[in-house]
Amino acid sequence: MSEVFEGYERQYCEASASLTRKCTAAAALEGEKLKQKAAEIKSGIDGAEALIRKMDLEARNLQPSIRAGLLAKIREYKSDLNNLKGALKRITSGNAQQGAREELLESGMADALGVSADQRSRLLRATERQNQTTDRLRDSHRTMLETEDLGVSILHDLSQQRQSLLRAHNVEDHWRHGEENG
Repeated sequence: MSEVFEGYERQYCEASASLTRKCTAAAALEGEKLKQKAAEIKSGIDGAEALIRKMDLEARNLQPSIRAGLLAKIREYKSDLNNLKGALKRITSGNAQQGAREELLESGMADALGVSADQRSRLLRATERQNQTTDRLRDSHRTMLETEDLGVSILHDLSQQRQSLLRAHNVEDHWRHGEENG
């Protein structure tokens, strides 16, 4: 695999994890703070899209045997990004509207207002898709946190191993130095 592609991929994964965290945080905001966070998320999404385009260009310049796997990854990243766009859209336009829609359906007002059964079923399907996307975002966020914890643990272990090696090296140097003088 190309080092350039791997670099773009690493940047994208970091950006995606950051955007997921920001979407989760933005869901609790209102008013001007929500608008600011939404603009920040939109900017991050634009940057992530640019990284995907760069990965795509890089993958298309590689050997066909490698290219197919990378293009499959890129499709997954595009799907992930579309989920983030949907989350942003729900956050900025939706919580109040979705709540009102569900309340309307639950209270039985839908029939009183002449909403057809077809419209109701479409609304229910859309709500279910939104819930599934929210669940996927939560799962992705949890996985990201678990991966981050694992990374911290590995770095800690590596640091301890490095210290052990340095101590062993110092003991060996001290021992050699003692033989030379002795």
